[in-house]
Amino acid sequence: MRFGTDGIRGHADSDLTNDLAYAVGRAAADVVGAQSGHRAVVGADPRASSPRIVAAVSAGLAAGGVNVVDLGVVPTPIVAGEAAHSGALGVMVSASHNPFHDNGIKVFGPGGRKLDDDAQAGIEAAMAAGNASGDLEIREGQVSVANTDEVTARYRDRVVSAVGARALDGLHVVLDGANGAGSRIGPDVFAHLGARVTTIGVSPDGRNINDGFGATAPGALAAAVVDHGADMGLALDGDADRLIAVDADGSVVDGDHVMCVLAHDMRSRGVLVDDTVVVTVMSNLGFHIAMRDAEIRVITTPVGDRAVVAAMEAAGASLGGEQSGHVIMAAYSATGDGILTGAALAAAVARSGRPLADLAAVMTSLPQVLVNVVTSERTGDVPADVAAEADRVASELGDAGRVLVRASGTEPLLRIMVEAPTPAAADAAAQRIAAVAGRHRDIAG
Repeated sequence: MRFGTDGIRGHADSDLTNDLAYAVGRAAADVVGAQSGHRAVVGADPRASSPRIVAAVSAGLAAGGVNVVDLGVVPTPIVAGEAAHSGALGVMVSASHNPFHDNGIKVFGPGGRKLDDDAQAGIEAAMAAGNASGDLEIREGQVSVANTDEVTARYRDRVVSAVGARALDGLHVVLDGANGAGSRIGPDVFAHLGARVTTIGVSPDGRNINDGFGATAPGALAAAVVDHGADMGLALDGDADRLIAVDADGSVVDGDHVMCVLAHDMRSRGVLVDDTVVVTVMSNLGFHIAMRDAEIRVITTPVGDRAVVAAMEAAGASLGGEQSGHVIMAAYSATGDGILTGAALAAAVARSGRPLADLAAVMTSLPQVLVNVVTSERTGDVPADVAAEADRVASELGDAGRVLVRASGTEPLLRIMVEAPTPAAADAAAQRIAAVAGRHRDIAG
């Protein structure tokens, strides 16, 4: 297996075996262990497969001489934050928004940032080489268990400090934990911020993560917000590094709209550095139009929050993220943090005295159609005939639309995205491209 845009990910039984997890840990220890003073923190989401994968990757790290602290079930931003806090490597065992039968491994460097391409390539090379010579020395690092309550309390205090004590007084928020890693700490954070919190999707059993709940299934949240008469709803994903919101009427507020609201709020408070936001190529054309009208500069990167973080660091930007809900607020985190993002969004609503729907209306999304084409394997390449058809469609749409075709970094899929003035036009254009791809691939919408 290779690193994709968000670490290694696959079926927990057939792909992410104990041997593979051990190999990742051992290779990480050999390639980047010294940078961390031979220390690592490891966390996981509550999938049934997570404990064995944590044990295996921890054993690999320890065999490479790394002292490992097991943080328990915690969100990805806690692992990244603890890595930054202690100068250690961070390892998160999670498949994010995928169903329970998948799992994955994300590796963070000592600064709490995901590893760069060179470090990932080094780990892949070390894994491929294995122990062919039989001369790998077992250096016997130690594995210890953290007090998870202390770790989560430290994170909660960081979020409260970032947003402001009692910043959400008077707000009624429905929080959907996706039956994932944020199910416990999420409600605790929002209660400490003064919100009245109603929860759904906060009873993980190892198999129900992301199942009908969370950022990729906001229908349950929308219904709960309307039923309870709440001011807004916030949905995490399985490892709580992304956020999708819902307004009081039950309408979904995606990552692009969230970033629009945060950009306006941060600029009004003088903390949007250089009036700049960093997003990926997946952000809706409507986002770019809204930012242009607000005279906020947009820097565009390839897909993946690693690319966003790298561009933010290069530009000194304070806000960036993805349409999917990964939002990075550089002053407080080097990775996506759904709980922090939700708290910042709710605080913007509270400060304004206006409903979320009003704030989000600053952006109007163009109709967007996504079509996935299943491939035989993850190649990273777009077939020439598909690329040519995409170019023809883009030329016909001109400034009124946008076309993006890319190979998935985590799954054997070719992803086709079309934006156009009307849903019918977007769908017709996407299907034209998909028809060309369908000559040698099956279509999965």
